[in-house]
Amino acid sequence: MSISTVKVPRAMEPLFEKAQEYVKEYFSKRVEDPTKGIITIGGERYILVRAASMSVNFLEFIKTLYPGLEETDAYRASGSILFDISHALGIADAKAFHKAMNVKDPIAKLSTGPIHFAYTGWAYVDIFEESKPSPDENYYLIYDHPQSFEADSWISMNKVTNSCVCFMNSGYSSGWCEISFGINLIAKEILCRAKGDKYCRFIMGQPNKIEGYIKEYKDKHPELFPK
Repeated sequence: MSISTVKVPRAMEPLFEKAQEYVKEYFSKRVEDPTKGIITIGGERYILVRAASMSVNFLEFIKTLYPGLEETDAYRASGSILFDISHALGIADAKAFHKAMNVKDPIAKLSTGPIHFAYTGWAYVDIFEESKPSPDENYYLIYDHPQSFEADSWISMNKVTNSCVCFMNSGYSSGWCEISFGINLIAKEILCRAKGDKYCRFIMGQPNKIEGYIKEYKDKHPELFPK
């Protein structure tokens, strides 16, 4: 089986091929009964939510609640809420999925995350070669979400922003990886298609190291971050 739902370094491919089988099997058990208002996947209840409602529209709603806030502050406040919500969702979904599919190895747990991400419509995931996912303080992950639902929502609605807006992509992915490795993790978006960048790019690590990782990356790639 070739990998079609995620892009990873060659050394990781065998593990992700196996993960793709796990996730495909899980999502093959989808049942919809609109006469009862129920969607289940793998025996679990699911809901469908319009993507823009959780991105563009939510941020605009927060702005109306606090009309005195500058746009950047409004985005920061709403982004913090969206990150925390999605981080908790990522943790909960990972726990449930790992239990349902009896996945126990930390790397195997992580590998199911990006594929689960693809099947649930959040984004496609492209993990970079320099990533070093390890269950300790040296954990480092750099990755793109080429089809982030958040950036796509902004672009499809012809909205313009000066800030990165993929807060839920950051929160969910770091929540999933956090529970997979048993260490505190956060992710931050450093480039975003919604503000005109070519990529939605993220860096993930432990909270006390994330800013250092971001600075190091920006110093190495100044062409991506014009003043």
